[in-house]
Amino acid sequence: MESLQKTPLYSVYKDESTIVDFAGWALPLQFEGIAQEHVAVREKAGLFDVSHMGELEVKGKDAENFLQGMFTNDLSTLEVGKAIYGFFCMETGGVVDDLLIYKFSDTEFFLVTNAANAIKDYNWLKSHQESYEVEINDLGPSICQLALQGPKAEEILQNLTDMNLSTIPFLGFKRSVMIQGIPCIISRTGYTGEDGFEIFTDVKFGVDLWQLLIETGESYGLQPTGLGCRDTLRFEAGLPLYGHEISDEITPIEAGLGHFVKLNKASFIGKEVLAKQKTEGVERKLIGFELLGKGVPRQGYLIEKDGEHIGEVTTGYLSPTLKKSIGMALVKAEYSTIGTELQLVMRNKRVNAVVCNKRFYSK
Repeated sequence: MESLQKTPLYSVYKDESTIVDFAGWALPLQFEGIAQEHVAVREKAGLFDVSHMGELEVKGKDAENFLQGMFTNDLSTLEVGKAIYGFFCMETGGVVDDLLIYKFSDTEFFLVTNAANAIKDYNWLKSHQESYEVEINDLGPSICQLALQGPKAEEILQNLTDMNLSTIPFLGFKRSVMIQGIPCIISRTGYTGEDGFEIFTDVKFGVDLWQLLIETGESYGLQPTGLGCRDTLRFEAGLPLYGHEISDEITPIEAGLGHFVKLNKASFIGKEVLAKQKTEGVERKLIGFELLGKGVPRQGYLIEKDGEHIGEVTTGYLSPTLKKSIGMALVKAEYSTIGTELQLVMRNKRVNAVVCNKRFYSK
């Protein structure tokens, strides 16, 4: 683990959790157990260290016009104090990254990217900067980011700030919020399918903020939570993960995320291919499925229909909430209708499955 990057909180949890290598970072997979932590977030609250995520700043006179040409969603609809989800795509329509863009002002935007893609995203923006009057900065090393998620999240956090958290809508944020004297950005966002907040502060306040939240949340059932349940939670809620449901070879349209691709705005990278896919349809689609036999599906397992190879699993789990073996897969479009029966090849055995809604859980 010595060669891995470490967040400001590594010293706090290194002896209390199972540490793994995630995208070159030493991060906790679990504290008490993935299933237990998953249930805590669904029923009470969990606290994640997500300081490995990338944070970029794009500011200047041309900031909005520049990002409009890079981003699939429409920034012209975005108000100050709100965030918007979308993609950076290549000319092929494949995804460079999925990200949130926060609008600080008409000339200042804050981007939150996937950890594994942070450097790639920075370089992608720099390579297309051209004559735009913009400044692009990597803020990641200076920021500690925590995610407080679950039905008790607002109640816990409200104990620590005078800001009325109920006034922050979903995908809204407030800057310069004081949490027991610690200056923070608080956004009502997350990656679990539950209500909650993502909190950004300077790295020097990271340990104090973590401990404040853990201590305050103890009576509410708050648990420290790791990467393991972060993945099972997002998966149950039908949220995509880069490298699984989207990638440089899987477009947003194929992944069923076309509502984050706005074709009514001016040109953006990948628009031509994505417009064609929206208009003419795609040859493969992302589906949800439920296993009808025994076993747990995993990424890369082949999917067949009457002996024909039609696709592969992108994510699969025994759902801690539903107590069922479920998964998402990219398959030939003609087999994507809900109710279609398929077969998974699992250790040379074929197990029946049925196509279902890929949003397995909603609050």
